[in-house]
Amino acid sequence: MKTSPETLQALHAAEVQRYLDTHPRSVALADEATRHWLYGLPMHWMRDWPAPRPLFVAEARGARLRCVDGHVYDDFCLGDTGAMFGHGPAPVAQALALQAGRGLTAMLPPGTLPDIGRRLAALFGLPRWQVTLSATDANRFVLRWARAITGRPKLLVFEGCYHGTVDDTLVDRADDGRTLTRASLLGQVQDLAIGTVVVPFNDAAAVEAALAGGDIAAVLTEPALTNCGLVPPLPGFLEAVQAACRRHGTLLVLDETHTLSSGPGGLGRRLGLQPDFLVAGKAVAGGMPCAVYGFTDAVAERMARTKEAAPEGHSGIGTTLSGGLLGLAALQACLAEVMTPAAWARMEAGAARLQAALEQVIAARALPWSVTRLGARMELQFCARAPRDAREAAAAMHAPLERLLHLWLLNRGVLLTPFHDMLLVSPETDDAAIDRVAALLDRFLAGLTPA
Repeated sequence: MKTSPETLQALHAAEVQRYLDTHPRSVALADEATRHWLYGLPMHWMRDWPAPRPLFVAEARGARLRCVDGHVYDDFCLGDTGAMFGHGPAPVAQALALQAGRGLTAMLPPGTLPDIGRRLAALFGLPRWQVTLSATDANRFVLRWARAITGRPKLLVFEGCYHGTVDDTLVDRADDGRTLTRASLLGQVQDLAIGTVVVPFNDAAAVEAALAGGDIAAVLTEPALTNCGLVPPLPGFLEAVQAACRRHGTLLVLDETHTLSSGPGGLGRRLGLQPDFLVAGKAVAGGMPCAVYGFTDAVAERMARTKEAAPEGHSGIGTTLSGGLLGLAALQACLAEVMTPAAWARMEAGAARLQAALEQVIAARALPWSVTRLGARMELQFCARAPRDAREAAAAMHAPLERLLHLWLLNRGVLLTPFHDMLLVSPETDDAAIDRVAALLDRFLAGLTPA
C-alpha cells in the first residue's frame, strides 16, 4: 500500500489536533513542567513518544494505563520492557511496602541473599551473580571485568546493537566496514573505535575474522537485535559466535534485557547457549531500578584473582546503591512469584494470538509487511520477511507512517513502544486488548488513501 506524503502529513495533522483537543490536562501540565524541567520532562527520551505534548500518567496497573485526562490505554509498550510482567505486580508491590518499613539501603546484604542467588542460578543457568541499578551499569561493569581478566583492550559488538548508554557500544559501521563513533552522541571526546569493533549481525565470518587478531576481550550481544527493529538470529549464528569465542579466548556476554520475553532464562537459554557472562535488567525486579549480571565459576575465579592482584582503591565497578535492600526485595519477589513458567506461558499464548491477528490483517490487504516475534515480543515491520541485520531493518522503516500509526493508535487507546513498532504482551494482557489492536490496525489501513 502506497500513500502520498501529503496524505500522511494531513492525516498526522488531524491526529495532532485530536490529541490536543482530548488531552487538555496533559497539555497544561506540559506547559507548567517546562518551567523547571528540560523539555518539560524528567528524561529527554520521553520526547520520542508520538504525542505533540507528553502524555502524563495517573496510574498504571496490569496491562493498562490511565492518563491524567482519564483516558485508559491498552499498553503494549509496558515501559519499553521494564513492566514486561505487568505494571505494579502485587507480589513486588507488597515486598516493597514491607521492606520500606525495614530500611531502603545500607550497603550491606539482607538475609534473603542466598535465596535470591539460588533463584537467579536456577532461572538463568549461571552460578555467580552481582547486582546493579540498571542494565547499562551491568554491561559497563562486565566490560571492565572482561578487559581486566583477559588483559585485552577491545570489545566486539554488532551494528544496530543496544546495550543502554555504555560508551563502548555507541558506535556505527561505515560502508567500508570501519567502526565509527556515533555522530549523535553529546559531549563525546574519545574515539570509540579505539576500543570497539563493530560487525554486521548474523555474519559469523565477520566475527571469526575480528576475533582472529587476539585482542578482543569480549563479544557483547543481545541474542537478537531489538532496538533497531527486531532482527532474530539466523539458525546456527549464535552457536558459531560462541564457538569462535572459545577458539580465540574471547568471553561471550549475552545481554538478555530485552530478550527475556523469549521465555524462562531468555533466548540464550532457550537456544542452549553457555555464555561467560549474562546481563538482565528492566523487568527482573518488576520495573524497579535493578539489574543483574551472572557469570560462570571459572570466570568468578579469574575475577577474584584479578581483583586481589590490583592495588587497593576504587575498581570503577559498582555504585553505592547497587544491591540496595529495596531493590533486592523487589528482585526476590519478582523471581519467586512473578517471573514464573505459568506467566511466560500466558505471555507466549497471547503473543501468538496477537501475531496471528496482525498477520491476518496484513494478508487481507496484500501488504508486503511481516510480524517478527520472539516469545512475548514482536515487531511490525514494513518488509516481507524478518530482517537479517540492522541495515535491512533500517531499510524497512518508514518514519512518517510510523509516527502516524503510533499517534493514531494512541488517540484510540493503544500504546506502542515509541522508538519503533514493538508490541509486548504481558501476563495481564487479555484477549480483548489483543483483538482490539488488530481491529484498530485494520481500521487504520482502511483510512489510508493510495497515491
